[in-house]
Amino acid sequence: MACVAVLVPGLVGGSLGAICMRAASSRLTRSTLRHLTLTSTMKSKRKTDHLERTASVVRREVVAVAKVCGTASESPSVKSLRLLVADKDFSFKAGQWIDFFIPGVSVVGGFSMCSSPRLLEQERMIELAVKHTNHPPALWVHNECTLDSEVAVRVGGEFFFDPQPTDAPRNLVLIAGGVGINPLLSILRYSADLHREWANKRSGYEIGTIKLFYSAKNTSELLFKCDQICLTFQKNILDLVSEFPEKIACSLHVTKQTTQISAELRPYITEGRITEEEIKDHISNETLFYICGPPPMTDFFSKQLENSCVPKEHIFFEKWW
Repeated sequence: MACVAVLVPGLVGGSLGAICMRAASSRLTRSTLRHLTLTSTMKSKRKTDHLERTASVVRREVVAVAKVCGTASESPSVKSLRLLVADKDFSFKAGQWIDFFIPGVSVVGGFSMCSSPRLLEQERMIELAVKHTNHPPALWVHNECTLDSEVAVRVGGEFFFDPQPTDAPRNLVLIAGGVGINPLLSILRYSADLHREWANKRSGYEIGTIKLFYSAKNTSELLFKCDQICLTFQKNILDLVSEFPEKIACSLHVTKQTTQISAELRPYITEGRITEEEIKDHISNETLFYICGPPPMTDFFSKQLENSCVPKEHIFFEKWW
């Protein structure tokens, strides 16, 4: 589950705020929203559709209006969206996804949020990154979505990181493939937010160490690797590594690199897939593993971790299709 981005000139500072204020003042009527939700649900019939695959997964009851406030190109194939969700009853946990209801599009999308829950709490914003495919919701995001486009969203998913202040510190190992980085970036950003709060106040949840393993075809398809997009005020992967070198580390893998790797990225890049041996080095009783990527990848690493005697309750995974 994932999303994408295309840079729109002027979408920074005051102009972004003005657009988002207009979004907050414009709401779909309750009857229109209900019709949109029910119609999309009834028409989303293909077995491979998001609603079919996740029919048994827990969802929140709130279906909220969201308005597009910004878009940006994260890679040649991925476009990211910043959405304003003014409804204060709408909330999510780091790692969860949304049902994405689009007026005029009968198929419902399923996209993981890549933003921290703190961004929603502070600015009423969520961020998505959507890969270009022929699936109608992804096509709409890439070809028809514009500033002020209005959709409806509903939170679901059992793949999340939501520690309580009294919980013991845990180390995290995050294993991502392709656009599977989205929910793991949400977890990474949220963990950084928690660490800032703990460092400033010495209260709240104290995180352990975090190691991100992230694999993509080439460096242009490694999403959110550094702070190069104006869409977001949230820090990206290498920015967080630089901010918290004692807490956060990453290993970026490329499997089909054909161009020279930049000096900035070279220290973090490994050519070749993520290996079982790399992951084994991080196994401990205090470590939780979160895996998101293509089904063969999630199956492989979850099985290998179980074979290495990692308790099942310490292994969390989600497949994107």
